[in-house]
Amino acid sequence: MSPSNNQDDNWLIRPSTIRLLWIVFVAVLAATVLADFFIEHKGKFGIDGTIGFYAWYGFLSCVVLVVGAKALGVLLKRKDTYYDD
Repeated sequence: MSPSNNQDDNWLIRPSTIRLLWIVFVAVLAATVLADFFIEHKGKFGIDGTIGFYAWYGFLSCVVLVVGAKALGVLLKRKDTYYDD
């Protein structure tokens, strides 16, 4: 019997699995930020001692990188007919 090539057999692409993964990821992130309330913070620069600093700093850094990549893409974009010219 040959293996099936049907994409529905892969558990990672089922909508129920994707939803479950999102729920687990959000729960882990929420637990991490909640645990931050019970940890004593000794920041070196003042702002890094705030609650949830690494969570919002990482999120803002990601946003800056995405916006920067989009801006760079606009500057470096070429026409579709680049090789035809």
